[in-house]
Amino acid sequence: MKKRLRLKSYIIPCLYVVLFSSIIIGAALITKTLKSTEEIIPPDYTYVSSIILSKDIPVLNETVKMLKPYTNENVKVGKSFYDYKAESKQQENAITYYNGSYIQNSGIDYTLDDKFDVVAVLSGTVVNVKQDDILGNVVEIKHDNNYITTYQSLGEVSVKKDDMVTQGQVIGKSGSNKLDKDMGNHLHFEVYVDGQVVDPNLYVDKEIKKGQ
Repeated sequence: MKKRLRLKSYIIPCLYVVLFSSIIIGAALITKTLKSTEEIIPPDYTYVSSIILSKDIPVLNETVKMLKPYTNENVKVGKSFYDYKAESKQQENAITYYNGSYIQNSGIDYTLDDKFDVVAVLSGTVVNVKQDDILGNVVEIKHDNNYITTYQSLGEVSVKKDDMVTQGQVIGKSGSNKLDKDMGNHLHFEVYVDGQVVDPNLYVDKEIKKGQ
């Protein structure tokens, strides 16, 4: 018959000391690790983006300012847009007489004695370039916000159809035409929104929504 192995009396207390020491050392290491993590990651760190948690993603309302179709500050308004709601005196100054007929001005005519650079008021695509016997050289630009701008009475044209132009880019120079012969050197400028001609004064040098 085998005898049971008896542990000496001092071994058991030693085992307790070793176990207790292991627990203390382990707790200290864990505490040190947590402190190190707090130093690396700031207390206000967001682990999950609020955009992911939110179902509603905000959309930025971007706007762009429509430039004047010229850069020379000496340019003046020669003839204004014909406004049906304006006073009779203003309406008279917005009418063109040509070949026995009175024509309501569908844009704004900018004048200057010397030729001046004509620029694109917004970025867009040139959709038409033509030479008209009455209106002179004409450039039409379609913009991504559903606007179309027309530049008539150009003496020189610097773009061609399907060109991509940036806002402020020179597209030509002012000139003359038969319709407003008495006005001399000038630019006739029109703005269309959703296919309807509008008063350029309501848009030029104003903030408009981008990407409509």
